[in-house]
Amino acid sequence: MPDPKSSNPAPGAVLCTVDAVLLTLQQGALQVLLARRERAPFAGTWALPGGFIHPWEDADAQASALRVLQEKAGVRPPYLEQLATFSGPARDPRGWSLAVVYCALVPAERLQGMGEGVCLAPVDGLPPLPFDHGDIVRQAVGRVRGKSQYSSLPVHLCGEQFTLPQLQAVYEAVLGEPLNKVSFRRKMDELGMLEPVPGALQGGAHRPAQVYRLRPAFRCSLSLSARGL
Repeated sequence: MPDPKSSNPAPGAVLCTVDAVLLTLQQGALQVLLARRERAPFAGTWALPGGFIHPWEDADAQASALRVLQEKAGVRPPYLEQLATFSGPARDPRGWSLAVVYCALVPAERLQGMGEGVCLAPVDGLPPLPFDHGDIVRQAVGRVRGKSQYSSLPVHLCGEQFTLPQLQAVYEAVLGEPLNKVSFRRKMDELGMLEPVPGALQGGAHRPAQVYRLRPAFRCSLSLSARGL
């Protein structure tokens, strides 16, 4: 059995890893989780959480990504999707490598109390990252912003319960632009992903806002629309 802690693959072997782009919202801005690398190459630098696939342990690449996020960040994301596969001889100084990359969306409240080995960085102001991780983050952000135009994707950045104004603020933060209130609410009705929480209202006595939650059918899959916001 290979050593799971080894960072030196056999000569001529293809390095097979998973990397995770974990996105969240903090102070109204899209942030990505970075983990400090413990071993060479690039020991001590901030990078995307990732690691070798464990064929004796992981059922598939998604299981690898979930394991890596649990080990590196102590979190199991409510939503995870495969982004792309990145490969080639120039990605990693150790040799020809292939990385299956996943994108995760996590509410900020689930990342409270992170350890010293991880941090959040704004996606529009990343520090220098090793390997091709800067390009991976940019591709992930482009995917999320594009899909947010016509899907329920941003709702996975919310907590368990939220009002429509709070959800609209999340969409606006992801897309980077204001949205028309009437058009946004019409789109949410069209997506059909929300259900009201019975008896739950938020705000003042004059016009309290209804509190909503995600329907169970859309907790692991997206609701899609034929047209964008």
